[in-house]
Amino acid sequence: MHVMPRARIEDYALIGDCESAALVARDGSIDWLCLPRFDSPACFAALLGEPRHGRWKIGCNSRTTKRRYRPDTLILETEFVTDSGAATLIDFMPVSDGRSDLVRMVVGTRGRVAMEMEFILRFDYGASVPWLTRTHEGKGIRAISGPDKVVLCAPVPLENRDMKTRAEFEVAAGETLSFVLTHGASHVARPVQPVEPGGLHDSFSPLQLVDQQRKPHVDRQQQQLHP
Repeated sequence: MHVMPRARIEDYALIGDCESAALVARDGSIDWLCLPRFDSPACFAALLGEPRHGRWKIGCNSRTTKRRYRPDTLILETEFVTDSGAATLIDFMPVSDGRSDLVRMVVGTRGRVAMEMEFILRFDYGASVPWLTRTHEGKGIRAISGPDKVVLCAPVPLENRDMKTRAEFEVAAGETLSFVLTHGASHVARPVQPVEPGGLHDSFSPLQLVDQQRKPHVDRQQQQLHP
């Protein structure tokens, strides 16, 4: 039986790191992601089926939702406005060598906003349920399936129930909460050290985040023009 996608394809925004890409719906759900390459089997495949086939949603019950890219980047900003306040979800995949990270930053801009997270990781296009364990640092979970290992670092408590990982939290004006997903090979003791949640916003101003995404492309173009 054919299952219709949960959102129209034109309602998805693209983020990527030049080696892989993710599709983000208006409600803050990542419904498609292949790691570590474009041609790798998807670990979030709700785009082709249902949420149970894999997705990562961070969102809230908002009255209005607006989206935009920061100029000349694939840094996506989704603004949620509720009766109690407003918050912005910043999604991007840093360009780097030898690692695959997906960063999601929840920034409070006004009042307080109640947020929810649902993380359903399913490798091989939704067919493989990974083995989950909590990280030794107590800041997230580790998921292994065949050759793939993924670490999710979070600044809020995570609850594993019904083969899903959930969290409920609030973000206040001026507060930033950073979630980081890092992919690595399962035969390695641990993947490349994930970006530390919470430190990303302190380390990079908005302009530096833009420069981080632009610089590799500019350098590559200059090398092609002036070998």
